[in-house]
Amino acid sequence: MPSIVGPIKINSVGGGVINFGDSFYLSPKSASKSASGAGANNNGDFSNTNTGFNITNAVDPDAVDQVIGGNA
Repeated sequence: MPSIVGPIKINSVGGGVINFGDSFYLSPKSASKSASGAGANNNGDFSNTNTGFNITNAVDPDAVDQVIGGNA
């Protein structure tokens, strides 16, 4: 189905897929995981973050989060 994409703003792209319009198949070529505190990954215009107390729990008992080995 055709789509109409309005005005967009891309601040940064650090690897990954950006698709406009129709697509049959999209697959990630890489995957990453990060743990950071409150307000650490905010970006964009006019960002305002107020954080009083913050604890980041980075314990992840999963062995594999996202398998990308079979992606074309």
